[in-house]
Amino acid sequence: YRKRSGKALEFVADDLKADREIVLAAVKSSGIALEYASDDLKADREILLAAVKAHGLALEFAADELKADREVVLAAVKRGGYPAKSPSKLKKSLWKMDLSLSSFETLKYASDELKADREVVLAAVKEDGFALGSASDELKADREVVLAAVKEDGCALYFAYDEFKANREVALAAVKEDGLALEFVANE
Repeated sequence: YRKRSGKALEFVADDLKADREIVLAAVKSSGIALEYASDDLKADREILLAAVKAHGLALEFAADELKADREVVLAAVKRGGYPAKSPSKLKKSLWKMDLSLSSFETLKYASDELKADREVVLAAVKEDGFALGSASDELKADREVVLAAVKEDGCALYFAYDEFKANREVALAAVKEDGLALEFVANE
């Protein structure tokens, strides 16, 4: 359990939490081990890239300046909040059980600038439609982004602007993916 959750790094001496080789090995095994690394290593781009490639939610523990790094955030949202070896169908069902494991959560930790980056947000919503909830207002109004989100998870329609909830094509895509999305379709 500790190996998978990244908790092992929590119990090592502080000087080892600042040891680059140890931290790099830890985050490659479990990205969220970054939580227990020294502040200097949380600001190390190579370590953060390794961490988010293993587990997208490692972005939460990164230094603020790296949360604005486009390559890092793209790697994080593409990985989502799942260990690298999880099959995609399992990932979706796990997400339905625990929202904290989604790309929605991963995108939440990105800088505002990257939440407004169309390529980053499209990558996120294709991985987890609910990432639409963390996108900038401008991208929530982007038809292609909204369509990609509801095609991945129909219930992402919840985060769409009313104009999309009343749009036949968007509504149809949403309910085809998940019939429960009908709850969010406009009455008309």
